[in-house]
Amino acid sequence: MKLKSKLLSMALAFVPVIGFADSNIKMVVGTYTDAGSQGLYSFSFDQSTGTASGITSLKVDNPSYFTFSKDGRNIYAVSEKNNATAVLNSIGYDPVNGTFAFKNSQLTHGADPCYVATDGKIALTANYSGGTISVFPILKNGTLGKSLLQVGSKKGGPDRSRQNTPHAHCAIFAPDGYILTTDFSGDRILCFSYNERNKKLEDHGIAAHVKPGSGPRHLVFSPNGKYAYLMSELSGKVTVYSYSDGKLTELQSIAADYANARGGADIHVSPDGSFVYASTRLKGDGITIFRVNNNGTLTRVGAQRTGKHPRNFAITPNGKFLLVACRDDNSIQVYSRDKSTGMLKNTNQDVILSHPACIKFYPE
Repeated sequence: MKLKSKLLSMALAFVPVIGFADSNIKMVVGTYTDAGSQGLYSFSFDQSTGTASGITSLKVDNPSYFTFSKDGRNIYAVSEKNNATAVLNSIGYDPVNGTFAFKNSQLTHGADPCYVATDGKIALTANYSGGTISVFPILKNGTLGKSLLQVGSKKGGPDRSRQNTPHAHCAIFAPDGYILTTDFSGDRILCFSYNERNKKLEDHGIAAHVKPGSGPRHLVFSPNGKYAYLMSELSGKVTVYSYSDGKLTELQSIAADYANARGGADIHVSPDGSFVYASTRLKGDGITIFRVNNNGTLTRVGAQRTGKHPRNFAITPNGKFLLVACRDDNSIQVYSRDKSTGMLKNTNQDVILSHPACIKFYPE
Protein backbone atom coordinates (compact mmCIF):
# COMPACT_ATOMS: atom_id res chain seq x y z
CA MET A 1 0.00 0.00 0.00
CA LYS A 2 2.87 2.35 0.77
CA LEU A 3 4.31 1.91 -2.74
CA LYS A 4 0.91 2.43 -4.39
CA SER A 5 0.47 5.59 -2.37
CA LYS A 6 3.85 6.91 -3.48
CA LEU A 7 3.09 6.11 -7.13
CA LEU A 8 -0.27 7.83 -6.89
CA SER A 9 1.21 10.94 -5.30
CA MET A 10 3.87 10.98 -8.02
CA ALA A 11 1.22 10.87 -10.74
CA LEU A 12 -0.74 13.68 -9.12
CA ALA A 13 2.38 15.81 -8.87
CA PHE A 14 2.80 16.17 -12.63
CA VAL A 15 2.16 19.83 -13.37
CA PRO A 16 3.66 22.08 -16.03
CA VAL A 17 6.90 23.71 -14.93
CA ILE A 18 8.49 26.64 -16.73
CA GLY A 19 11.23 29.17 -16.14
CA PHE A 20 13.96 26.74 -15.08
CA ALA A 21 17.35 27.98 -14.01
CA ASP A 22 20.36 27.15 -16.17
CA SER A 23 21.20 24.12 -14.02
CA ASN A 24 17.88 22.51 -14.91
CA ILE A 25 17.61 20.15 -17.86
CA LYS A 26 14.81 18.02 -19.18
CA MET A 27 14.78 14.30 -18.47
CA VAL A 28 12.50 11.70 -20.04
CA VAL A 29 11.89 8.21 -18.64
CA GLY A 30 10.41 5.21 -20.43
CA THR A 31 8.71 2.44 -18.44
CA TYR A 32 7.09 -0.95 -18.70
CA THR A 33 3.34 -0.47 -18.44
CA ASP A 34 2.33 -3.87 -17.03
CA ALA A 35 1.88 -2.48 -13.51
CA GLY A 36 -0.09 0.71 -14.13
CA SER A 37 2.52 3.07 -15.56
CA GLN A 38 1.39 5.57 -18.22
CA GLY A 39 4.46 4.96 -20.35
CA LEU A 40 6.63 8.05 -20.94
CA TYR A 41 7.33 10.63 -18.22
CA SER A 42 8.92 14.06 -18.48
CA PHE A 43 10.90 15.70 -15.66
CA SER A 44 12.97 18.74 -14.88
CA PHE A 45 16.28 17.63 -13.38
CA ASP A 46 18.51 19.99 -11.41
CA GLN A 47 22.12 19.21 -12.31
CA SER A 48 23.40 21.09 -9.28
CA THR A 49 21.33 19.35 -6.59
CA GLY A 50 20.28 16.05 -8.17
CA THR A 51 16.56 16.62 -7.63
CA ALA A 52 13.86 15.78 -10.15
CA SER A 53 10.47 17.46 -10.58
CA GLY A 54 7.71 15.77 -12.56
CA ILE A 55 6.17 17.63 -15.50
CA THR A 56 3.81 15.37 -17.44
CA SER A 57 3.29 11.91 -18.91
CA LEU A 58 2.11 10.30 -22.14
CA LYS A 59 0.28 7.00 -22.44
CA VAL A 60 2.41 4.64 -24.55
CA ASP A 61 2.55 0.85 -24.30
CA ASN A 62 5.87 -0.47 -22.97
CA PRO A 63 8.25 2.31 -24.12
CA SER A 64 11.17 0.35 -22.68
CA TYR A 65 13.70 2.18 -24.86
CA PHE A 66 13.65 5.45 -26.78
CA THR A 67 15.93 8.07 -28.26
CA PHE A 68 15.74 11.76 -29.05
CA SER A 69 16.08 13.11 -32.57
CA LYS A 70 19.22 15.17 -33.14
CA ASP A 71 17.34 18.44 -32.70
CA GLY A 72 15.51 17.12 -29.63
CA ARG A 73 12.10 17.91 -31.07
CA ASN A 74 11.09 14.29 -31.56
CA ILE A 75 11.29 11.12 -29.53
CA TYR A 76 11.32 7.68 -31.12
CA ALA A 77 10.09 5.10 -28.62
CA VAL A 78 9.55 1.38 -29.03
CA SER A 79 6.46 -0.42 -27.79
CA GLU A 80 8.09 -3.63 -26.66
CA LYS A 81 5.52 -6.34 -27.34
CA ASN A 82 6.10 -10.02 -27.99
CA ASN A 83 3.72 -10.23 -30.94
CA ALA A 84 2.81 -8.66 -34.30
CA THR A 85 1.52 -5.45 -32.65
CA ALA A 86 5.04 -4.25 -31.72
CA VAL A 87 5.66 -0.75 -33.08
CA LEU A 88 8.01 2.20 -33.14
CA ASN A 89 6.34 5.47 -32.10
CA SER A 90 7.12 9.02 -33.20
CA ILE A 91 6.39 11.58 -30.48
CA GLY A 92 6.88 15.32 -30.61
CA TYR A 93 8.73 16.86 -27.66
CA ASP A 94 8.70 20.47 -26.48
CA PRO A 95 12.09 21.09 -24.81
CA VAL A 96 10.90 24.31 -23.18
CA ASN A 97 7.80 22.98 -21.45
CA GLY A 98 8.76 19.31 -21.44
CA THR A 99 5.48 18.18 -23.02
CA PHE A 100 4.73 15.36 -25.46
CA ALA A 101 2.59 15.17 -28.62
CA PHE A 102 2.00 11.78 -30.23
CA LYS A 103 2.60 11.78 -34.01
CA ASN A 104 2.41 8.25 -35.45
CA SER A 105 3.55 4.68 -35.12
CA GLN A 106 4.72 1.98 -37.52
CA LEU A 107 4.92 -1.78 -37.12
CA THR A 108 8.41 -3.16 -36.54
CA HIS A 109 7.51 -6.55 -38.07
CA GLY A 110 9.74 -7.99 -35.36
CA ALA A 111 8.73 -8.94 -31.82
CA ASP A 112 10.07 -7.22 -28.70
CA PRO A 113 11.82 -4.15 -30.11
CA CYS A 114 14.21 -3.21 -27.30
CA TYR A 115 16.50 -0.56 -28.80
CA VAL A 116 16.19 2.39 -31.18
CA ALA A 117 18.70 4.74 -32.79
CA THR A 118 18.49 7.48 -35.41
CA ASP A 119 20.78 9.60 -37.56
CA GLY A 120 18.00 11.98 -38.58
CA LYS A 121 17.34 10.24 -41.89
CA ILE A 122 16.31 6.80 -40.68
CA ALA A 123 15.46 5.11 -37.41
CA LEU A 124 16.57 1.59 -36.51
CA THR A 125 15.04 -0.83 -34.04
CA ALA A 126 16.67 -3.97 -32.69
CA ASN A 127 13.91 -6.54 -32.24
CA TYR A 128 15.04 -8.99 -29.59
CA SER A 129 12.61 -11.87 -30.03
CA GLY A 130 12.24 -11.22 -33.75
CA GLY A 131 15.99 -11.45 -34.18
CA THR A 132 15.90 -8.59 -36.69
CA ILE A 133 16.85 -4.97 -37.30
CA SER A 134 14.05 -2.82 -38.77
CA VAL A 135 14.68 0.33 -40.79
CA PHE A 136 12.24 3.27 -40.89
CA PRO A 137 12.55 6.41 -43.05
CA ILE A 138 12.03 9.64 -41.11
CA LEU A 139 9.78 12.09 -42.94
CA LYS A 140 10.18 15.88 -42.95
CA ASN A 141 7.73 16.44 -40.10
CA GLY A 142 9.50 13.90 -37.90
CA THR A 143 6.94 11.14 -38.43
CA LEU A 144 7.94 7.63 -39.38
CA GLY A 145 7.45 5.97 -42.74
CA LYS A 146 6.68 2.27 -42.96
CA SER A 147 9.49 -0.14 -42.16
CA LEU A 148 11.34 -0.74 -45.41
CA LEU A 149 13.19 -3.90 -44.54
CA GLN A 150 14.42 -6.16 -41.81
CA VAL A 151 17.88 -7.64 -41.45
CA GLY A 152 18.12 -10.93 -39.58
CA SER A 153 20.61 -12.16 -37.03
CA LYS A 154 21.30 -15.84 -36.45
CA LYS A 155 21.18 -18.52 -33.78
CA GLY A 156 23.92 -20.94 -32.89
CA GLY A 157 25.65 -19.76 -29.71
CA PRO A 158 26.64 -22.45 -27.20
CA ASP A 159 24.09 -21.36 -24.57
CA ARG A 160 21.10 -23.41 -25.72
CA SER A 161 18.79 -21.85 -23.15
CA ARG A 162 19.50 -18.25 -24.22
CA GLN A 163 20.92 -18.46 -27.75
CA ASN A 164 18.69 -21.13 -29.25
CA THR A 165 16.80 -18.59 -31.39
CA PRO A 166 18.03 -15.44 -33.17
CA HIS A 167 18.14 -12.29 -31.03
CA ALA A 168 19.17 -8.71 -31.86
CA HIS A 169 19.82 -6.34 -28.99
CA CYS A 170 21.10 -2.99 -30.28
CA ALA A 171 21.79 -1.06 -33.46
CA ILE A 172 23.90 2.09 -33.33
CA PHE A 173 25.43 4.60 -35.72
CA ALA A 174 29.22 4.67 -35.54
CA PRO A 175 30.92 8.11 -35.60
CA ASP A 176 31.75 7.64 -39.30
CA GLY A 177 28.19 6.70 -40.26
CA TYR A 178 28.41 2.91 -40.37
CA ILE A 179 25.67 0.96 -38.59
CA LEU A 180 26.81 -1.60 -36.03
CA THR A 181 24.42 -4.20 -34.61
CA THR A 182 24.85 -6.78 -31.87
CA ASP A 183 23.96 -10.34 -32.89
CA PHE A 184 23.18 -11.75 -29.43
CA SER A 185 22.79 -15.40 -30.39
CA GLY A 186 25.42 -15.39 -33.12
CA ASP A 187 28.10 -13.78 -30.88
CA ARG A 188 28.97 -11.22 -33.54
CA ILE A 189 28.87 -7.50 -34.21
CA LEU A 190 27.64 -6.83 -37.74
CA CYS A 191 28.32 -3.79 -39.93
CA PHE A 192 26.00 -2.12 -42.45
CA SER A 193 25.58 1.16 -44.28
CA TYR A 194 22.37 2.74 -45.51
CA ASN A 195 22.02 3.42 -49.21
CA GLU A 196 19.65 6.37 -49.27
CA ARG A 197 19.09 6.26 -53.02
CA ASN A 198 18.10 2.58 -53.07
CA LYS A 199 16.59 2.68 -49.58
CA LYS A 200 18.39 -0.44 -48.43
CA LEU A 201 20.97 -1.57 -45.93
CA GLU A 202 24.22 -2.70 -47.51
CA ASP A 203 26.03 -5.52 -45.75
CA HIS A 204 29.64 -4.77 -44.81
CA GLY A 205 30.27 -8.05 -43.08
CA ILE A 206 31.28 -8.85 -39.54
CA ALA A 207 32.79 -5.97 -37.58
CA ALA A 208 33.95 -8.35 -34.84
CA HIS A 209 33.52 -11.87 -33.57
CA VAL A 210 32.78 -12.14 -29.85
CA LYS A 211 33.82 -15.11 -27.70
CA PRO A 212 31.20 -17.87 -28.08
CA GLY A 213 28.50 -17.74 -25.42
CA SER A 214 29.03 -14.04 -24.66
CA GLY A 215 25.65 -12.75 -25.79
CA PRO A 216 26.68 -9.25 -26.98
CA ARG A 217 24.12 -6.70 -25.79
CA HIS A 218 24.99 -2.97 -25.83
CA LEU A 219 27.79 -1.14 -27.64
CA VAL A 220 28.96 2.45 -27.02
CA PHE A 221 31.75 4.63 -28.38
CA SER A 222 34.28 6.79 -26.57
CA PRO A 223 33.75 10.55 -27.07
CA ASN A 224 36.69 10.68 -29.51
CA GLY A 225 35.29 7.79 -31.56
CA LYS A 226 38.54 5.81 -31.43
CA TYR A 227 37.32 3.10 -29.07
CA ALA A 228 34.15 1.09 -28.56
CA TYR A 229 32.98 -0.74 -25.45
CA LEU A 230 30.73 -3.79 -25.61
CA MET A 231 28.66 -5.08 -22.68
CA SER A 232 27.89 -8.79 -23.11
CA GLU A 233 24.88 -10.10 -21.21
CA LEU A 234 25.79 -13.76 -20.75
CA SER A 235 29.53 -13.51 -20.07
CA GLY A 236 29.11 -10.33 -18.03
CA LYS A 237 32.28 -8.94 -19.60
CA VAL A 238 33.16 -5.62 -21.18
CA THR A 239 35.13 -5.95 -24.40
CA VAL A 240 37.29 -3.01 -25.48
CA TYR A 241 37.85 -2.40 -29.18
CA SER A 242 39.73 0.06 -31.32
CA TYR A 243 37.58 1.21 -34.22
CA SER A 244 38.29 2.11 -37.83
CA ASP A 245 36.18 2.06 -41.00
CA GLY A 246 33.48 -0.34 -39.82
CA LYS A 247 35.86 -2.78 -38.15
CA LEU A 248 36.50 -3.46 -34.47
CA THR A 249 39.83 -4.79 -33.19
CA GLU A 250 39.73 -6.33 -29.72
CA LEU A 251 42.10 -4.82 -27.18
CA GLN A 252 40.81 -6.26 -23.91
CA SER A 253 38.07 -8.27 -22.20
CA ILE A 254 37.40 -7.51 -18.53
CA ALA A 255 34.75 -8.76 -16.11
CA ALA A 256 31.92 -6.52 -14.92
CA ASP A 257 29.56 -9.20 -13.58
CA TYR A 258 31.49 -10.74 -10.67
CA ALA A 259 28.38 -12.59 -9.47
CA ASN A 260 28.32 -14.58 -12.73
CA ALA A 261 24.59 -13.89 -12.93
CA ARG A 262 24.52 -13.81 -16.75
CA GLY A 263 22.69 -10.51 -16.55
CA GLY A 264 25.01 -7.88 -18.03
CA ALA A 265 22.88 -4.91 -19.05
CA ASP A 266 23.83 -1.34 -19.92
CA ILE A 267 27.10 0.50 -20.53
CA HIS A 268 28.01 4.20 -20.76
CA VAL A 269 31.10 6.38 -20.95
CA SER A 270 31.42 9.51 -18.78
CA PRO A 271 31.12 12.78 -20.75
CA ASP A 272 34.85 13.46 -20.35
CA GLY A 273 35.73 9.95 -21.55
CA SER A 274 37.64 9.11 -18.37
CA PHE A 275 35.40 6.38 -16.97
CA VAL A 276 33.21 3.53 -18.21
CA TYR A 277 30.23 2.28 -16.19
CA ALA A 278 28.45 -1.06 -16.70
CA SER A 279 25.29 -2.34 -15.02
CA THR A 280 24.70 -5.97 -14.04
CA ARG A 281 21.50 -7.67 -12.84
CA LEU A 282 19.94 -10.85 -11.46
CA LYS A 283 22.52 -11.25 -8.65
CA GLY A 284 24.72 -8.65 -6.99
CA ASP A 285 22.83 -5.90 -8.82
CA GLY A 286 24.91 -2.79 -9.34
CA ILE A 287 27.25 -0.64 -11.41
CA THR A 288 30.87 -1.64 -12.09
CA ILE A 289 33.25 1.29 -12.50
CA PHE A 290 36.28 1.32 -14.81
CA ARG A 291 38.94 3.96 -15.37
CA VAL A 292 39.90 4.48 -19.03
CA ASN A 293 43.63 4.16 -19.68
CA ASN A 294 45.53 6.19 -22.29
CA ASN A 295 45.27 3.36 -24.84
CA GLY A 296 41.50 2.97 -24.35
CA THR A 297 41.75 -0.15 -22.17
CA LEU A 298 40.06 -0.32 -18.78
CA THR A 299 41.08 -0.75 -15.16
CA ARG A 300 38.39 -1.74 -12.68
CA VAL A 301 38.36 0.79 -9.84
CA GLY A 302 35.19 -0.07 -7.94
CA ALA A 303 31.55 -1.04 -7.86
CA GLN A 304 28.32 0.42 -6.52
CA ARG A 305 25.44 -1.75 -5.34
CA THR A 306 22.05 -0.51 -6.55
CA GLY A 307 18.39 -1.41 -6.27
CA LYS A 308 16.90 -4.40 -8.05
CA HIS A 309 17.37 -4.94 -11.78
CA PRO A 310 19.36 -1.90 -12.96
CA ARG A 311 18.39 -2.40 -16.58
CA ASN A 312 19.41 1.06 -17.72
CA PHE A 313 21.21 4.13 -16.38
CA ALA A 314 22.26 7.56 -17.58
CA ILE A 315 24.90 10.17 -16.72
CA THR A 316 23.96 13.85 -16.63
CA PRO A 317 25.55 15.99 -19.37
CA ASN A 318 27.69 17.80 -16.78
CA GLY A 319 28.89 14.45 -15.41
CA LYS A 320 27.88 15.24 -11.84
CA PHE A 321 25.16 12.59 -11.38
CA LEU A 322 24.43 9.05 -12.51
CA LEU A 323 20.80 7.89 -12.44
CA VAL A 324 19.87 4.20 -12.33
CA ALA A 325 16.52 2.79 -13.46
CA CYS A 326 15.89 0.03 -10.89
CA ARG A 327 13.02 -1.67 -12.67
CA ASP A 328 12.02 -4.14 -9.97
CA ASP A 329 12.26 -1.61 -7.14
CA ASN A 330 9.99 0.87 -8.97
CA SER A 331 12.49 3.65 -8.52
CA ILE A 332 15.22 5.71 -10.14
CA GLN A 333 18.20 6.09 -7.84
CA VAL A 334 20.25 9.28 -8.06
CA TYR A 335 23.98 8.96 -7.40
CA SER A 336 26.46 11.80 -7.20
CA ARG A 337 29.61 11.11 -9.18
CA ASP A 338 33.20 12.02 -8.23
CA LYS A 339 34.72 13.17 -11.50
CA SER A 340 38.28 12.46 -10.36
CA THR A 341 37.80 8.95 -8.95
CA GLY A 342 34.66 7.86 -10.78
CA MET A 343 33.09 6.69 -7.52
CA LEU A 344 29.36 6.96 -6.88
CA LYS A 345 27.42 8.00 -3.75
CA ASN A 346 23.69 7.56 -3.24
CA THR A 347 22.00 10.93 -2.72
CA ASN A 348 18.84 9.19 -1.44
CA GLN A 349 16.70 11.34 -3.74
CA ASP A 350 14.87 8.47 -5.43
CA VAL A 351 12.27 9.12 -8.10
CA ILE A 352 9.38 6.72 -7.47
CA LEU A 353 8.01 5.34 -10.74
CA SER A 354 6.52 2.01 -11.77
CA HIS A 355 8.99 -0.21 -13.67
CA PRO A 356 11.40 2.43 -15.05
CA ALA A 357 13.39 1.05 -17.97
CA CYS A 358 15.09 3.90 -19.89
CA ILE A 359 16.43 7.33 -18.89
CA LYS A 360 17.51 10.04 -21.33
CA PHE A 361 18.50 13.66 -20.85
CA TYR A 362 17.83 16.53 -23.25
CA PRO A 363 20.11 17.31 -24.93
CA GLU A 364 21.72 13.88 -24.97
